[in-house]
Amino acid sequence: MSPDVADQSSADFDVRRWVVILLRGVGQVMFQGHAATGLLFVVGMAVAGPLMAIGALLGAIVGPATAHVLRFDRGELADGIYGFNSTLVGVGLIFYLKPEPFTWGLIVLGGVIATVLTFGLRRLVKAPTYTTPFIVTTWIALVIAHAAAGTSIDVKPAPPSATPAGFVAAVLDGAAEVMFGANVATGALFLVGIALSNWRHAAIATLGSIAGTALAMYHNDPSGSISIGIYGYNAALAAMAVYLWRPSLLLPILGAIISVPMTEFFPKSVGLPALTAPFVVASWIVLALGSLEGRFERMPA
Repeated sequence: MSPDVADQSSADFDVRRWVVILLRGVGQVMFQGHAATGLLFVVGMAVAGPLMAIGALLGAIVGPATAHVLRFDRGELADGIYGFNSTLVGVGLIFYLKPEPFTWGLIVLGGVIATVLTFGLRRLVKAPTYTTPFIVTTWIALVIAHAAAGTSIDVKPAPPSATPAGFVAAVLDGAAEVMFGANVATGALFLVGIALSNWRHAAIATLGSIAGTALAMYHNDPSGSISIGIYGYNAALAAMAVYLWRPSLLLPILGAIISVPMTEFFPKSVGLPALTAPFVVASWIVLALGSLEGRFERMPA
């Protein structure tokens, strides 16, 4: 083989490797370091809105690129750990803000910051940090955007449908809302993508969305919010996070249930979009209860 051909083969391998890392980062949004899962997530976002997919891909590129330049752990980089928070920053900012140059710049800057926070928090905090870097970065970016451009840069949300979606559609929308895509087809693609990696994780995500949606309906929460999956996505993530910590059925449902009041708390009490904060807080509560569980076990006579 000539040197030119060998160099080309090496370059092709590197491109494939980076594509896999990028897609794993997208898949890690729902705890799946699987490139095929990430690909279906991207397709699902494109179904919900092409700009959403572009924003997610930009974030998914910025995260691993930042980790590579800063020489972060190569194993974590290969697993997509430095891609999921920046992916969420990209899709989140393009969801809330108009696609102007300022917004794209914020996505790049936010992706860098979220990646650095991911690295730092994973080493400073003993508990799983989940999507905390995305939450903090996006909240700060939205404050900066409004300080610089006012509310004119905001994307006006579409009015809720006059006819609320059925229960199954709301559950699927809950899966889709993890990446801001209230779309039944998107939710189905996300769940299929998770199942490609681990069918049990897909089942737990569905169970979490069912629990969150059902509780919100019982609580008579706004039907428009229920129908677009607002009470399902944090519940799905919390259920998956708790299942990964301790595989069971009961504890993931508990995490999903706790996420519902948290979903109401953040916009009303903090004045900021909830994003995935309810899932993070709900998961931390269940993990904290689990750490205390041993103290309440019956001692032998």
